Amino acid sequence: MSDQTAAPTDPTAGGTSTPDGKPMMLVNAQYVKDLSFENPNAPQSLSQQQGEPNVQIAIDVNANQIAEKAFEVTLSLRAEGTSGETALFIVEIAYAGIFSIGEVPEEYLAPLVYIEAPRQLFPFARAIVADAVRDGGFPPLLIQPIDFVALYQQRAAQAQAEQGAAGGAPASGAPAAAPESGNGKDDGKKFEFEL
Repeated sequence: MSDQTAAPTDPTAGGTSTPDGKPMMLVNAQYVKDLSFENPNAPQSLSQQQGEPNVQIAIDVNANQIAEKAFEVTLSLRAEGTSGETALFIVEIAYAGIFSIGEVPEEYLAPLVYIEAPRQLFPFARAIVADAVRDGGFPPLLIQPIDFVALYQQRAAQAQAEQGAAGGAPASGAPAAAPESGNGKDDGKKFEFEL
């Protein structure tokens, strides 16, 4: 029997508990903060639509620290469907959750907040978007799964590039992939994908 302490599971690998079984993160609440659906050209857009619409999706993740080990994480999705020059629909949702973070090393905090938390919120936000688009008279919009690890890495690279352009160097020992901010908020960048 060894007296060495095992390292926690890497949150980017999908694990959410430490080797001793204590949770790294708990979901305390989930809720819709904002929801909007626009059907600007109905009823003509419903009867004149030919083929599948062109849909552009913007994704954003924001986090606010609300207590010592608790964060409100908001996943924002915006989908805009068009057919040629005609706007078919615009749906926007801000879906949030309150997450309590357990005793984890500091370098795991940002990945838990910016990768694992939105990963847990996504299926619920996706279902609400699909229902809203369907209720607007269109086929349900089924957003493909999002690679939150890639989004996190993209945001970290942007933060490093901005830091480099400003002449600042990251502090020694600072996690290279953590989007830094003094108050637990991210930089508000949007990630856009085309379906």
